[in-house]
Amino acid sequence: MEQASARSNRASWPVVVVALLFAISALAMVLKDGGDDAPTRPSAAPVQQAKLKTLPLSSTMTTIKAAPKDPRPTKTPKGTVVHPQRMTALYDEPDGKPFAKVGPKQFGDAWFPVVTRNRDWVQVLLPSRPNGSTGWIRSADLIEAHSPYVVRVHLGARSLELIEDGELVGTWTVAVGASGTPTPVGRTFVLGQIVDDKQPFSPVILPLGSHSDTLDSYGGGPGTVALHGWTDPSVFGQAVSHGCVRVPDDALALLRTVPIGTPVIVDEA
Repeated sequence: MEQASARSNRASWPVVVVALLFAISALAMVLKDGGDDAPTRPSAAPVQQAKLKTLPLSSTMTTIKAAPKDPRPTKTPKGTVVHPQRMTALYDEPDGKPFAKVGPKQFGDAWFPVVTRNRDWVQVLLPSRPNGSTGWIRSADLIEAHSPYVVRVHLGARSLELIEDGELVGTWTVAVGASGTPTPVGRTFVLGQIVDDKQPFSPVILPLGSHSDTLDSYGGGPGTVALHGWTDPSVFGQAVSHGCVRVPDDALALLRTVPIGTPVIVDEA
């Protein structure tokens, strides 16, 4: 995905199968993205390999309490996504303290949405708990690309919107989390794509970079929230899931074409 268009690379993205939270169990370069630029300071020395090995890995399976919180959880990112070329340190601020690391793989190639940047650093959303976790990465350690899409989920309306280049592609009535297991609000992103034709309720599952706020685990997995289909259309328009968003087949067919790293914004509206 070396700075190629999102459309031409979708078919090459790998998929794997893991246990997640389900209801039953690249691209074009940009120069600036999201929020105000952070002040530019002299670049600190990279973390040495010995130190890097001691840092916890940010993934859907882990909790990184030291991660900075998303500073603008309702703001729409501008579409920049980044891919670590190797295991890379995460910092609490530009030239700050390393607190964790990310690698080039999560569900296949890992791409993370940029929410803030300066000349030498980008702040990205992370896939680890707690929800809304972020980290700063040196731009030199990353491949950068662009997704033209944004997915919006409105919990009150129980609807999902797919937006491309600022234009509405479609709106669908969906099922969201029940009152005891709500779908978490805020900014997250498409973390990967799972294709499993033997799955009884959805052959395609899109895990997100967020987790249930009420379930520490589910179905053997870490409580990861996902977008996926459902066999019974009567659930659409209801709050009945364990936190995942159940979508109609035609919505799922389009959602599976969006690039990994595409922002997903969940609100109460």
